[in-house]
Amino acid sequence: MDVKSLRPGVAPREVWSWAAFDFANSGYTTVVLTAVYNAYFVAVVAGAMLITAVVFAVSAAPIFLWLNERATPRPDAKHAGIAESLRGAWTTLKSLPQFPDFGILTTCGFLYQCGVAVVITLSAVYAAAVMGFTTEDTILMVFLVNITAAAGAFGFGYAQDRLGHKRALMVTLVVWLAMIVVAYFSETRTHFWIAANLAGLAMGSSQSAGRAMVGVFAPEGRQAEFYGLWNLALWLSAVVGPLSYGMITWVTGNDHRLAICATGLFFLLAIVVLVPLNVERGAARAKEMSAREAA
Repeated sequence: MDVKSLRPGVAPREVWSWAAFDFANSGYTTVVLTAVYNAYFVAVVAGAMLITAVVFAVSAAPIFLWLNERATPRPDAKHAGIAESLRGAWTTLKSLPQFPDFGILTTCGFLYQCGVAVVITLSAVYAAAVMGFTTEDTILMVFLVNITAAAGAFGFGYAQDRLGHKRALMVTLVVWLAMIVVAYFSETRTHFWIAANLAGLAMGSSQSAGRAMVGVFAPEGRQAEFYGLWNLALWLSAVVGPLSYGMITWVTGNDHRLAICATGLFFLLAIVVLVPLNVERGAARAKEMSAREAA
């Protein structure tokens, strides 16, 4: 790890703590599925769930032990409720014209996460309905795809430093499109396994690339606010993406191939939206607003 590339005051062990916590979040799905597999096919329930709890606790522990708190609490935070949170979100939305590149990134993130949400929630349905996967096949697929996603997120972090934020995200979106094409034309399990691992590779890298750019575009002291709006867009996409897939299969009489093909439009639109984004301009705007607010 290049220590010089870290933000001032950030220790390498803090970065690794976040990495371990991300592993806990992504690996949690894998471990739970393993527990389900054990429960149904090996008849070991209690032990499997205990393993799930231990892996999650051990992976998340470093973030509580080593991560330094840098946020300054607001004096009125203890009195803030839902109404205050909604007002804060509205204030951030109204400020988007001042941060055009962050607005572009958020729109792009919403679009490609709609497609990602479809893959996460409905890949098992597609595998069973179109490719004839059994429950055991699906569990094995998700298990291996999580490993690919972890490798993609880890390796792509280094590649992103060399490619640049925008180019790195563009590459991952192209990989997502390639995954859709392979999945649509897959006639054999081998082809679908290729598509699944492309999805895993793109999943880890696209999520890390998007989060990294939010940090670049957020003014000092407003990082949580900007990440909050970013997460709001992602949560909305988790509804819109699977809903669109379900509507297409409903209208077309369960044509899952057409539905997965239509999902590719989310990634294609995300690429189009990403084209005008200017990372240097967005970073300069963030520094300008940070200096103005500090004055």
